[in-house]
Amino acid sequence: MSDARFPAMVFASPRRLPKAAELEGRVVVLDIAFASDNLGKGFDKTTGRFIERLGDRLACWVDHHDHPRHVDFAKDERFVLCTKAEHGACPEMITPEMVRNTGPIDTVVAHFDLDGLYAAAKWILGGKEPYPGADDDARCVDTRIGEPSPKAQLVDSALRAGYRESGLLPLIVRWLVEGQPKGAARERIEHWAGEYARMEANSKTIAARYAIADDIAQVTLKSGDGPFDKTELLLLGQKLATVAVVSDQGNVSIAAPFDSGLNFVELLDLGGGMPTRVNIPKKRLPEALERIREALRARAG
Repeated sequence: MSDARFPAMVFASPRRLPKAAELEGRVVVLDIAFASDNLGKGFDKTTGRFIERLGDRLACWVDHHDHPRHVDFAKDERFVLCTKAEHGACPEMITPEMVRNTGPIDTVVAHFDLDGLYAAAKWILGGKEPYPGADDDARCVDTRIGEPSPKAQLVDSALRAGYRESGLLPLIVRWLVEGQPKGAARERIEHWAGEYARMEANSKTIAARYAIADDIAQVTLKSGDGPFDKTELLLLGQKLATVAVVSDQGNVSIAAPFDSGLNFVELLDLGGGMPTRVNIPKKRLPEALERIREALRARAG
């Protein structure tokens, strides 16, 4: 059972949502984008079904990712939705008034990145930042614009290496809520941040294979590449060209700087998601590259 200070915490992604029946009591959903209509099962079979099955137990849904179905919920006060351009991160959307008006909740469902964990911590704290500047840190990390504090860099590194590690995500939220004390929790976070340092080094090795043409940097992963961080690999590609493309056997990740003016969701007809970082099936890569080249030429004037 959850307690008054710490509700049950479940971490998810747009296409990997928990079963509504397994969630305790009233539920708040933070930093979980609506599923893209043109990828996977789409909105109706994922997000829409999840909302329907939660029913009145859904207390609030706060998100900042672009999606055309936001308009369907404009009159439902439980949904606080905006675009990435309006809010670079989710925590800054959460206010004491929002938490107070929502009332008691039993479960927090949050995205498993820093943005989602910081949003969860802020909600548990009644709409107060876990430390001064935490909202700014979340925005820096989620947009990759600016320099996050050492504390945020520590958490981000730990998450990028250990987000699949059992118990790490709720431990980080509790650590944030409790004032980031020294001790076992911080030591565990530091351990995973150390693991990330090795992944980061391997990402740089892979990045040496980037091929650049038409302001697009492309690299294909190999079976023997070993552990790496895709976010870091994409960022390294963006130092070489405006658009970075990382391909594996069946999927492609495409990214550009937050302030690039590119919107891959619209450009590739994806029907929702983060405008400057998307994933597509590899079979769509030739078509996607042509559209991106056209957009880059238009951007250049």
